[in-house]
Amino acid sequence: MGTETVHTVLAALALFQHELLVFAAFWLALGALDEGAMDLLWLGLVATGRTRSQPLARAPESPLRGVAAVLVPAWQEQEVVGAMLRHCLDSWPHAELRIYAGCYRNDTATLRAMMAAAGDPRLRIVVHDCDGPTTKADCLNRLYDALRMDEARGGFRARSVVLHDAEDLVHPAALSELDAALDHAEFVQLPVLPEPQAGSRWVAGHYADEFAEAHGKTMVVRDWLGAGLPGAGVGCAFSREAIEGIAARRGAGHPFAPDSLTEDYEFGLLIAESGGRERFLRVRDTEGALVATREFFPSTIEAATRQKTRWLIGIAFQGWERLGWQLRPAELWMRLRDRRGPLTAVVLAAAYLLVVLWPVLYLARRAGLVTPLRPSAALAALLAFNFVALGWRMAMRFAFTAHAYGWAEGARALLRMPVSNVIAIIVGRRAITTYLRSLLGVELHWDKTAHRLHPALPGLVA
Repeated sequence: MGTETVHTVLAALALFQHELLVFAAFWLALGALDEGAMDLLWLGLVATGRTRSQPLARAPESPLRGVAAVLVPAWQEQEVVGAMLRHCLDSWPHAELRIYAGCYRNDTATLRAMMAAAGDPRLRIVVHDCDGPTTKADCLNRLYDALRMDEARGGFRARSVVLHDAEDLVHPAALSELDAALDHAEFVQLPVLPEPQAGSRWVAGHYADEFAEAHGKTMVVRDWLGAGLPGAGVGCAFSREAIEGIAARRGAGHPFAPDSLTEDYEFGLLIAESGGRERFLRVRDTEGALVATREFFPSTIEAATRQKTRWLIGIAFQGWERLGWQLRPAELWMRLRDRRGPLTAVVLAAAYLLVVLWPVLYLARRAGLVTPLRPSAALAALLAFNFVALGWRMAMRFAFTAHAYGWAEGARALLRMPVSNVIAIIVGRRAITTYLRSLLGVELHWDKTAHRLHPALPGLVA
C-alpha cells in the first residue's frame, strides 16, 4: 500500500471518527438529559419524604381477605421448583393460599419435582395438555383455567392472582402485604432483589446494579407520576376484577397473550390503560429488611444475553406493536424510556468503537500521517456535558447499589458498568435480528433461563 493510499485511508477514518463522535455525543447527551430528569424527580420525592419505605400494613401471618391464587408456570425447572414450592408453603401459612404450579406433559422431571413438594392441600399441580415449551403466557392461561374450574367446583371466588417464577425466594410478609394493598389498587408490584453471587460477581452482579436503581428510583417516580407500571412477572398481584377485565378485553377468555414474550410487562400497562389503580409497594419488615422477591439471575454472558434478548423484544418491539403509544405526557415519556433499548445498544456500540479508533488515529497524528479534525464549539460543549453526566451517572449507580447491597457492591457496580454496556450491545444486536426474522415468519418461543440450586442454601433456590 502506497503512502498516498495510507493517507487517504487514514483521512477517511478520521472523518468517520468525527461523524461517529457527533452521533454518539448527541444521543448520549439526550440519554443523559432523560436520566437526569428522572434523577431530579426522585430527589424531589426524597426531599418531601415520599420515597421512605412504609412499615408493614399487617402482621405477616394475618388471615387474608380472600383467596390468593399464586400461579407458578414452569418448563424444565426440576432443579428448583420443588424447593421453591416448599419455601412458599412454609413462608405463607395462610389458609386462603392456593398455589397453582404448572408444567407440561412432556416434562416429567419437573412434574416429579413438584410431586415431591406435594402433600399440602393448598398446592395444586396442573399438567398442561400439550407438549412444551409453548410460552409462559400460555402456561399461565392453563393455570388460570384450573383456578376457574376449582372456583366452579368449590363455590369460591379468588380475591387476587399473584405471579411467581419457579426460582423465586419469597418474603414471609409479601403475601399479606400484597393482599392489603389490593384494598386500594388493582395491580401491586413488590421490588425484585437479584442476589449477589460469589461465583459471578460481574455478570450476575450487573443485574443487582440495574434492579437497585430501577426498583429504588425509576419505579418509585413512575408510581408517583401515575404512569402505567410494568409488571416484573414475580412478586406482583392483580385483583380478580382486573384479571377478568383484561380477559374480556382480549375477547378470548384468557387474560395472558400467548404470543407475547413479556406478558407481565404488558399486563401492567393494560390495567393502567383500563383505568385500574396501580401501586409500587416498598415496605420494610420489623427487622428493617425490604419486603421483596429475591432471585438468582443468570451467571454467564450467554444466559444473560438470552434472557435480556427476550425482554428487549417483548418490551421494545412487541410493546410498540401491541400497545402502541399514549399521548399523556408522563405515559409517553415512560414508553419512550421502555423502548429505547435498541437505540441505546447502537449508541453504546458507537461509543465503544470510538474507544477502539482513538489510539489508532492518535498514533497516526503523532506520526504526521493524518491531520486531526478539530471539534466545533457545539461538539466540544456536548463532550464536556457528557463527561460530567457520566460522573453523575456513576455516582447514582454507586449510591443505589450501595444502599441495597453495601459499600463493597457499590464499588463493584462502578467496575461492572462496562459489563452492563457490553451485554446491552450484544442484546441489542440479537433482539433486532431475532425480531426481524419473526416478521419473516420465524416463530418466537419461550427462550427461558435455566436455574439451579444454590449450594450455600440447601433447600432454597438459585
